[in-house]
Amino acid sequence: MRFRQWRTAVVLIALGAGVGSIEAQKNGARAARELDEASVIRMVDSTVAARVENVLGFTGIEHYAVYRGDDEKHPATEMTVRETYKKGVGKTFEILAESGSDMILRFGLHPLLDNDKTLNQPGNVEHSWFTSANYAMKLKPGGVQKINGHDCYALEIAPRQKAPHMIEGTLWVDAQNGSVTRVAGVASKSPSPLAGTTKMMRDYAQINGFSMATHARAESNSLFVGRTVVTIDYRDYHLQIR
Repeated sequence: MRFRQWRTAVVLIALGAGVGSIEAQKNGARAARELDEASVIRMVDSTVAARVENVLGFTGIEHYAVYRGDDEKHPATEMTVRETYKKGVGKTFEILAESGSDMILRFGLHPLLDNDKTLNQPGNVEHSWFTSANYAMKLKPGGVQKINGHDCYALEIAPRQKAPHMIEGTLWVDAQNGSVTRVAGVASKSPSPLAGTTKMMRDYAQINGFSMATHARAESNSLFVGRTVVTIDYRDYHLQIR
């Protein structure tokens, strides 16, 4: 009887040690995930800070195309502009060419440029950066993903202050340096009560070592004008680096 009790006690102790070991492994794995998440977020913040500090200005060409309804082959309106950015000053745009609907140009694309100017003014632009100060970030499971030829981490992002230009969705960052590779989601706030949800995405590439937008797409459904898709292609960047 004593032997059976002793054997039972040994088994229980062994099982307890196993449970404790498993629990310790779980806690260790959880801590590793949290550490990885914190490291990735710090890397993203550091990369954004380096870009802000070292990119003193740039010029580039942007081509806008607006599609209506289900037709994404024949744009209703197109516009090409030269963009100029200066740190501490903001953005200016020179319209190089435009065609198509005058109404879409007047009430759609021209106000879009004006809004971009406002967002990039000192005092405003800081609130749009993909940083942990502006977004709550959470590392998504699944490990490294391949995006645009880069090994990337995926971060779930939610803006700390909702605005039409702030995205709620996923941010993919380069696993080596934390630079932004892609962002996709929905606008965190509708620009008007009559506008539907706006789906947004933007791809980035490394230009002189810094992330610069290469392609963007926004899709919305309005009560009055229906489905509208706006695409922007960026090219011919020239950066002024510190």
